[in-house]
Amino acid sequence: QVKLAESGGGLVQNGASLRLTCAASGRSVSNHFMAWFRRAPGKEREFVAGVHWNGPTTRYGESVKGRFTVSRDSTKNTLFLEMSSLKSEDTAVYYCAATIRWATNVPTSAPLYEEWGQGTQVTVSP
Repeated sequence: QVKLAESGGGLVQNGASLRLTCAASGRSVSNHFMAWFRRAPGKEREFVAGVHWNGPTTRYGESVKGRFTVSRDSTKNTLFLEMSSLKSEDTAVYYCAATIRWATNVPTSAPLYEEWGQGTQVTVSP
């Protein structure tokens, strides 16, 4: 089993930057897709960005392309989400997720992920 723990959320102003961290422990994630999702109040969970742990493949949701960057530090088993030019509509709980499911690209559907962190709140004030 993979355990995921997010951190780095907080309250920032419109236009600010923030970096989220997801620490993976337990089972190795070397064969996993890792992703960030978010859920805003009253909305469905949304795919934000993802990466294959051992490959160059990355994928982004349309609403964050050009503003967010996903990366990982394999030596520390840590996934990052660098967020810039934050907007009020980015306000949500952000979740880290992992799946060992084979796919040709990073899965964007939440039910395809087996492991989830507890989430970290990001609030962007106008």
